[in-house]
Amino acid sequence: MLGAALDELAAARQVKLQAASSVIESAPLGPSRRRYANAAALIRSKLEPAELLELLKGIEARFGRRRGARWSARVLDLDIVLWDGGCWWSPRLTIPHPMFRERRFVLGPASRIAPDWRDPLSGFTLRQLNARLTTRRALPR
Repeated sequence: MLGAALDELAAARQVKLQAASSVIESAPLGPSRRRYANAAALIRSKLEPAELLELLKGIEARFGRRRGARWSARVLDLDIVLWDGGCWWSPRLTIPHPMFRERRFVLGPASRIAPDWRDPLSGFTLRQLNARLTTRRALPR
């Protein structure tokens, strides 16, 4: 499913797929019981974030995604996590994605294809954010 969605994204005239991570499996967030496949893609586009979001939502719909209950199981979920323009906000979209710093299933794949990309709010690279999330630390005594 992810490969086919990436192929469709790459076929869009307004988008150039520059890199895609390998696929990882993760546990669900929220009440869903199914496990999910996750990946990250680095794209180049002249589309503004709101236009890119519309393109992504169209791909989701063609793959069978239907709007429903928040946190419910879904066929495909495409998000804009970061943008080279820094921060962006509209009623439908916030960039950087508000929760990406806390999600291994985002940071792991993203840090493999764009390790030096910086979070415009914290200044940390994706590699650093992933290390902060995944490195074990000794408990205080």
